[in-house]
Amino acid sequence: MRHRTLSLTPDHVARVHRSVVDAGPAPGVDQQTDADYADWVDRIIASHPDPKHPTQLFAYGSLIWKPEIPHCAEQDGIVRGYHRSFCLHTHRFRGTPDSPGLMMALDRGGQCRGVVYELLPDALDAQLDQLFRREFTVKPINSMPRWLKVITPSGPLWALGFVMNRASPYYAGRPSLAEVAEVLARSCGHVGTGAEYLMNTVAHLESRGIHDSRLWMLQDLVAKRIEASVLHA
Repeated sequence: MRHRTLSLTPDHVARVHRSVVDAGPAPGVDQQTDADYADWVDRIIASHPDPKHPTQLFAYGSLIWKPEIPHCAEQDGIVRGYHRSFCLHTHRFRGTPDSPGLMMALDRGGQCRGVVYELLPDALDAQLDQLFRREFTVKPINSMPRWLKVITPSGPLWALGFVMNRASPYYAGRPSLAEVAEVLARSCGHVGTGAEYLMNTVAHLESRGIHDSRLWMLQDLVAKRIEASVLHA
């Protein structure tokens, strides 16, 4: 397998990082409640297309390098009809109201190669509750939990994934690579920078032999923009 060296490095990330205090939810924005999360858990479990088999989770971004819940097996998989895209505005976490960030979601069109995790069978409801609290916080929901057909080396299976709700006010549409790079080269929130999020995702995809050409071009653009901003500071 060809070894590629990322242009975007921890040094670039350090240049963007700054200490940000979490201001909490924006005023007037409805938050998901405990009852909402419980309802989503019940709906997803009840709608499992193949309940006789273990529950699977499809990871395409940060869940690859920072899984929220434990798993007992994993394999590569491809979802058709969706692609990973920086299409989700964020005013918190990796951005602020004054300098919003962009996060990835599965948006319609194309295909996406990622990782399928087999979840532990015990306390599935508690695991999904924890996962959902990470993946979506506001109403209307931005990242919709949905059962996706995944093509894997062991055959097709159903896995839980998160797809972009285009009706969400946080949907960013389809920004160009240059527009995304401009945001990621400066955005930072209380959990970290957009540059770090991108770097970790690309590095872990590459380590698994998953080469996303758009993300590869994007990390190079972000590195160059960070370097340019330092030169002109």
